[in-house]
Amino acid sequence: MLDSSLSQFYLGLLVALLAIAAILLFRQILKTRRVETRFSKLQGKLTKNKGTAQEYYELGSIYLEKKLFRQSVQLLQKALKSKDLKGNENIALVHNALGFAHAAQEQYDLAIRQYKEALEQKPDYSTALNNLGFAYEKKQLTLQAVEAYEKALTFDPSNKTAKRRVESLRKRLAPSDS
Repeated sequence: MLDSSLSQFYLGLLVALLAIAAILLFRQILKTRRVETRFSKLQGKLTKNKGTAQEYYELGSIYLEKKLFRQSVQLLQKALKSKDLKGNENIALVHNALGFAHAAQEQYDLAIRQYKEALEQKPDYSTALNNLGFAYEKKQLTLQAVEAYEKALTFDPSNKTAKRRVESLRKRLAPSDS
């Protein structure tokens, strides 16, 4: 009797885990399909016609997700040149994405320039400050990295990335008590 109950419990648990895995897999397939459909439409449109800043940004962001950084840089630069790019926040988003694409290619000087451009448009942009701190870290500019992360914390005190990185960098900067 006990063996039967236990085996039914394990079987039920296995079925539940498989159902959860199937649901998660199905959701991922739907998400991927949506992105690929949008990717295909945007790519087709932008190869034939001139697009809007939003379309260039969206396609550039998809290329970023696919880790196709050079193509992303080209599209994001077109978004910046587009005459319909309006609003400091939108410009900041594009500069931040462009900086991310450069950083992913280990072009940290270009990335820093783009993050600073984003911050000129939107000084309280904590994501750009985090990214700037990261780029400074990669360039071995620890003091500037700490400053960027601390500034991010002034705008977003719950920023976990900035908190973690500032603590880590301060430990490196602190003189050892040897």
